[in-house]
Formats: sequence, C-alpha cells, structure tokens
Amino acid sequence: MSMLTPPGMGGKYRITGDKYPRMRRPSGRRRIVLAVIASAVAVGLIGWGTLQLIDVFTGGDKASAAAPAAKDCDRDRKQAAPAGSSDAAKPKPLPEPGQIKVNVFNATPRGGLAKDTADELKKRGFAIGEVGNATKAFDKKVKGTGILLGAKSAADTAFPVLGTQLAGAEAKTDGRKGGEVDLILGTKFKDLTKKADADKALAELAKPRSTPAKSGDKNC
Repeated sequence: MSMLTPPGMGGKYRITGDKYPRMRRPSGRRRIVLAVIASAVAVGLIGWGTLQLIDVFTGGDKASAAAPAAKDCDRDRKQAAPAGSSDAAKPKPLPEPGQIKVNVFNATPRGGLAKDTADELKKRGFAIGEVGNATKAFDKKVKGTGILLGAKSAADTAFPVLGTQLAGAEAKTDGRKGGEVDLILGTKFKDLTKKADADKALAELAKPRSTPAKSGDKNC
C-alpha cells in the first residue's frame, strides 16, 4: 500500500505512487480582464462628468438657450411685418434733383425772394415750375424758414432731397396727385443751405438705407 493511501482505504480507493496530486491555482487572466473593464468604465464616467462641469462653467446653458431665443425673434418679426411684405423690403429709391419739379412761392413781405431762390435751385439741378407769391392760406403765415408741400408719396422721396437745400423746412402733405413739390419761403428764410453742405447731405442720402431695429426686438 502506498504511503498516500489513507488508513482503512484500499482497493479501488488506493492511491499508488509516491507523489501528491498537483493542485493548480485559479487562472488570473479573468481577474485582469475584469480589472481592465472596470478601469475603462471609471475613466468614461470621469470624462463625462468633466464635460458636464465644463458646460456649466463655460456657458453651455447659454448656447442651448440661444436657439429658442432666435425662434422667438423670427416669430416676432413675422408678426410685426405687414401681410405681403418681407424683412428684405427695400425703401423707395430717392429721385435725382432733376426729377423733382419745384414750385417756389414767397410768403414774406420781401420782394424778389422767390425768383432768386428758384434761380439758385435751378443751378443746383432742380426742375423749376411756378414762381411767385404764396396764396392767402400761407402768405405771411409761415413763421419758420419754409414749408415743403406735396403729395403723400413725396414724404419719403422728394422731400428728403429738397430738404437738403433748406435747413429747418417743415414738411407737409396735401391731396394733390402730381409729383411736383411747393417750396414756400417763410419769414425766417435768409438763404438756401450752402451748396457744399447741401451736396454733402445729398451724398449721405444716396448711401444705402437700413431699417432701424425696434426697441422691443430683444437683441435679435
């Protein structure tokens, strides 16, 4: 009987040989794989948390809030715009001085004022119509430098151009159908604007005009 056979056991339970059975330790490969997976998950969680902190401190929330704000601005513009119009609607083009027919009337007691003014306007390129004394409705009743009188359509076309020639002139509209404009000289009138200054003002008018933003546009 071998020394490895426990007392009282024999037969088929007998252990033969003179060496103990070799006992293997559990493989460490599984532990290594599990450790690697756990490390990868931990690194991922740390990275995700870091990105969240960066968004908080660098204004990520502001960027996300910008999209709804832009939609609100677009909605406000659409609601404010009249039917059939667009944001890119262009203003009416301003006429050249030669396209504006000016009637010059004198509402002051000074004689010859209308003719001298009409002659100067003609030199500056304006078309001249009637020249003479103002009607009773305006004669000696214009207290300022003068009045620009014309159709409603002249308010944003002829008036700005002719207004460069006479500082402080008051603009008024009436029910006329024609495109001519009346320049009624008032008691404070001394002379037309200096030609150099008038030409500079005309050059400014010729620049592209943009629609000013409304105060309630929410910084759109």
